[in-house]
Amino acid sequence: MAARLSVNLNKVALLRNSRGRGVPDLLAAADRTLRAGAHGITLHPRLDQRHVRFTDVPDMARFLARTWPGVELNVECEDHPDLMELVLAVAPAQVTLVPVTPGEVTSDHGWDLPRQGARLARSVRLLRDAGLRVSAFADPRADVMGRFADAGVHRVELYTGPYAWAEGAADVANELRALRDAAAAAVSAGLGVNAGHDLDAANVVALRDLPGLVELSIGHALAVRAWDVGYTVAIRELLDGMGVSPAPTPRS
Repeated sequence: MAARLSVNLNKVALLRNSRGRGVPDLLAAADRTLRAGAHGITLHPRLDQRHVRFTDVPDMARFLARTWPGVELNVECEDHPDLMELVLAVAPAQVTLVPVTPGEVTSDHGWDLPRQGARLARSVRLLRDAGLRVSAFADPRADVMGRFADAGVHRVELYTGPYAWAEGAADVANELRALRDAAAAAVSAGLGVNAGHDLDAANVVALRDLPGLVELSIGHALAVRAWDVGYTVAIRELLDGMGVSPAPTPRS
């Protein structure tokens, strides 16, 4: 099965918030994104609501259910009680649990297992009991994939930052090998594989044969590229790099 593209709209929300009004409109951005051929939408609310606000999540879920039935909403968040309450109320197709270090600029590390294993397992159980698919943000380490399976997640989202930032053929090859080994270990443990962080139309090409790859979550690099060519072209470039077809659009 070809991997799917879930577009993270946090940067659209960040731009909106910088002006204190409703422009650009997040729902219109989601509609444009899906009409360009993306397969899903990702939102990552944080406690400080610096980009996606808590209210954006139910608004987006209702919009997708009404206008794009069948399109998946992936909500990334830490396991803080307020955020867990939010995702339980909204019931998106997927919840991706992401560990947070206070003051971090962006997510830059996966769950520390086994140290955080019991905590992760408690949160996963709460979400699974509500019938939600659960993914967990993971560093590309083959040796911990079995521990994610023990925690009860359905998928891992492999952190691709080190691969995206690698310079020189040797470093790129080493990071790509780590991703492939981790993905293979995840598949052996019975997990699906998502991936994301600073992926673009160029570096995503080498991930086409990543074992078990189901979904790529891409936002920042897409927003940067869209400044030059527009969202539609930027999304089509990503799909091209992934080697997958645009999702069909509904009849008007």
